[in-house]
Amino acid sequence: MKLFGTDGVRGEAGSFLSAALAMRVAMGAGIYFKQHAKTRKILVGKDTRRSGYMIENAIVSGLTAVGYDVVQVGPMPTPAIAFLTQNMRCDTGIMISASHNDFEDNGIKFFDAKGDKLSEAVEAQIEAIIHNIDNIKNANATGHGIGMSKRIDDVIGRYIVQLKNSFPGDLSLQGMRIVLDTANGAGYKVGPTVLEELGAEVIVLHNKPDGFNINENCGALHPRDMQDAVRKYRADIGFALDGDADRLVVVDEKGKVIDGDQLLGALGLYLHESGQLRGNGIVATVMSNQALEDAVTARGLKLWRSNVGDKYVLDIMQKEGINFGGEQSGHIILHDYAKTGDGLMSALQVLALVLRSGTKASQVLRPFTLYPQKLVNLQVKEKKPLDQISGLSEELSALDERHIRHLVRYSGTENKLRILLEAKDANAMNEAMEHLRGFFKEALGG
Repeated sequence: MKLFGTDGVRGEAGSFLSAALAMRVAMGAGIYFKQHAKTRKILVGKDTRRSGYMIENAIVSGLTAVGYDVVQVGPMPTPAIAFLTQNMRCDTGIMISASHNDFEDNGIKFFDAKGDKLSEAVEAQIEAIIHNIDNIKNANATGHGIGMSKRIDDVIGRYIVQLKNSFPGDLSLQGMRIVLDTANGAGYKVGPTVLEELGAEVIVLHNKPDGFNINENCGALHPRDMQDAVRKYRADIGFALDGDADRLVVVDEKGKVIDGDQLLGALGLYLHESGQLRGNGIVATVMSNQALEDAVTARGLKLWRSNVGDKYVLDIMQKEGINFGGEQSGHIILHDYAKTGDGLMSALQVLALVLRSGTKASQVLRPFTLYPQKLVNLQVKEKKPLDQISGLSEELSALDERHIRHLVRYSGTENKLRILLEAKDANAMNEAMEHLRGFFKEALGG
């Protein structure tokens, strides 16, 4: 059984992701990283899900059983774990989170000693260790070899300093009113603290996690409350994080959501014009709107496209020497400051852009008009290989003939089929989507 998906090991907590599996995954990872160990120390953080307690304890047991010392830092954003893993000289970092998923799910994400997500090749090696019973049995430490664990509660300050250092020193948020929705998730402490320390008046929403309300009708996936609050309090801008604070959704002073591709374009072009962009291009995914690519190439830059997933975005960034990229879903990577998507760091760069422009968010964050695009998530009973679905190739060829760009893929974390269509003719696109939706419902039992 394959364990690793597009972003670690993820599933329903207590069912697929049981305490037993979490311990086994931790032991497998510990065995792998001990081969390259320098400090014999692993960092473990989590978001605010109730199941985090169960999984954290299982992971600590698994790691100490194979001889690793564990540093537990409690609820922290995913990008904070990436930063702290390197900053605290750990062999690896583990984040317990299912990101934007509902509270019933949870996950285990890994970072290497440099704070980077693991490659698929490394994940495959860890998975092979996990599935080998003899490897697990033979790795149990005894006597002085058994590891220990300790909890450190004050490392949040290191991450706050890192965030503040990414904001231009000649700028201040004094006089700005900002709405921040922390999704009852891992950013509920650090987010308001950073913005307030930089001088902003912050109106905070959904910052009272109870273990079950993470992402519940709030945050990046459900920005309605943030939109209403921006209008109610006449705020200059609004930000919404997801459960582990690696994703950002922005609304302007009118309470209207800024499309993720427009946000990528605005930031990328700002970095280019201010001389901060390296590599003469930016990286987005195959999901991004063609209008983004056209806007970028019109400025003499190149848009590189990766598979969906911020680790694939980062892979191209590293290969091509590019320091900016992201996904339309709100994962934005500013590689000069962070190794992975960071919602708060991205928010600070958005604020710097707005302040430098001297205009309102609604004007500066929409540098081009999007082409009509539609994304449908279809619940499916099974993830039947797409190349085995009879008639699909003919359906997609028909779309090509009509100049309708298409992307069909399964979610890496849920039983969903994602269908993306894009065309300059919105009516043709909508008609094609309805037809394709019916086709897949019949083919996959959606």
